[in-house]
Amino acid sequence: MLPRNLNVVAVAYDRLAFFEFGIAVEVFGLPRPDINPWYRFATCTAESGPIRTLAGISLQIDRGLKTLDRAGTIIIPGWRDIDERPPEALLRALRRAHDRGARVMSLCSGAFVLAAAGLLDGRAATTHWRYAERLQRDYPDTHVDPKVLYIDGGSILTAAGSAAGIDLCLHVVRRDFGAETANKVARRLVVPPHRDGGQAQFIDRPVTKCEDTRLASLLQWLQAHLTAEHSIASMAERASMTSRTFARRFREQTGTTPAKWLAFERIKLAQRLLETTTLGIDQIAARSGFASAQLLRIHFRKIAGRTPTAYRTAFRQRR
Repeated sequence: MLPRNLNVVAVAYDRLAFFEFGIAVEVFGLPRPDINPWYRFATCTAESGPIRTLAGISLQIDRGLKTLDRAGTIIIPGWRDIDERPPEALLRALRRAHDRGARVMSLCSGAFVLAAAGLLDGRAATTHWRYAERLQRDYPDTHVDPKVLYIDGGSILTAAGSAAGIDLCLHVVRRDFGAETANKVARRLVVPPHRDGGQAQFIDRPVTKCEDTRLASLLQWLQAHLTAEHSIASMAERASMTSRTFARRFREQTGTTPAKWLAFERIKLAQRLLETTTLGIDQIAARSGFASAQLLRIHFRKIAGRTPTAYRTAFRQRR
């Protein structure tokens, strides 16, 4: 079931962080006629006159804060200066929107705006690692986690710096439309499907693209044969390498070990099955390459931060 309100509004401000703003436009603002219905995107501002950006471009924005009254999702794409308190009118509008049930999300230093509005009090949140200590000091009632990519608190979502904003936006698409649509958007962006995990703890997704053509071909083959058993020796042979060279090159290219990479890919498949089917845990374990449901549960909790059943329940509640 899709969200009742597909209106997405990004808040622009003078000296706008253009990259974070561009992420919001790219994910939610581009027309996608092959996905219907889709989000309705708008931009508003609390300030008058042209909005200057850090890219040297000025924007003329005609919509004011009343636009937030109709938003289902509000995005704060960074903030211009962590030493400057955001306009009180903006903070009041954010509180009103949240009180009526709007989803509010920040990218990078935008967490300071949510914190100034009191929306992060008693909540877990994240921001760019450079600002995490300052956010915690200025807003001690916020539980700041500087290690994660993003945190989904239900109605309040926060992302770390730069590219983590893409991960969070794709995560929102996945919440709203499901994994297949999120993957379709990711392909349009020419990025891997978003990094996913438990609600408050998110892990780095192993790299799935590499420069070594032999490894790239192997990774593609492994993704199509996750239910088979794979050893270092068998994978090295398929990649035409010695086992020692294979293990070294695999870590260099993916940033992790073959065993961890396989576990992550299998959990990713299990997540899709939990989202899109009514299969039991035993069946999902078999289809995603785990020898037993118990092994699936162990790896799922380690990687996704919750049990498969809890993940399925949470996903259905958000749809």
